[in-house]
Amino acid sequence: MNTIHASTHDKVKRMATIAMLAAVVIVLQALSSFIKFGPFSLTLALTPVIIGAAIYGWKAGAFLGFVFSAYVFCSGLWIDGSMVAMIQYSFLGTTVICFLKGTAAGAAAGFVYKLLEKKSPFAATMAASIVTPVVNTGIFALGMMTIMNGFLTDLAVASGSANPMSFLFLIMIGVNFIAEFVVNVALGTVLTRIIDYFNKRIKK
Repeated sequence: MNTIHASTHDKVKRMATIAMLAAVVIVLQALSSFIKFGPFSLTLALTPVIIGAAIYGWKAGAFLGFVFSAYVFCSGLWIDGSMVAMIQYSFLGTTVICFLKGTAAGAAAGFVYKLLEKKSPFAATMAASIVTPVVNTGIFALGMMTIMNGFLTDLAVASGSANPMSFLFLIMIGVNFIAEFVVNVALGTVLTRIIDYFNKRIKK
């Protein structure tokens, strides 16, 4: 009975912690809408995604990344309208890119952290902090160059750019990605301490 009770308690604690991190994802992404770099908002919500992925593995990271993606999608459609033009061009393409990039970024954070955790928790946290924005932005860029290439070309022309690739990397995601990358790396030490606290006081 004690074993069953302990197992149930651990599951409830895990669900509660992940739910709390999901709420933080939504709050941080809502705040991010006020910080603009180019046409897109700075993504602050990757921080709790990294924490969840490090503590509970890639599945938790993928779920939190999905929550992040869902908020971005809904916000872009109904709140700030940043994704309306993309959705009008291709609803399926926009949906796939939006949900895939966040979910994959969260999963990648979990895989990378667990791979390096035993060697160095700090190195594992830094690697996860680096991989997460790279995967998130990389999948967005790949999607824009493939299934949304026509939209990218039209947007570049409308903005006065003759080269869609230059427009994509220099205007759409250039400064935004650098800002996200620097923020995540700068928070590496803080994230290591937070993850260590969760592992010692909450997870166990």
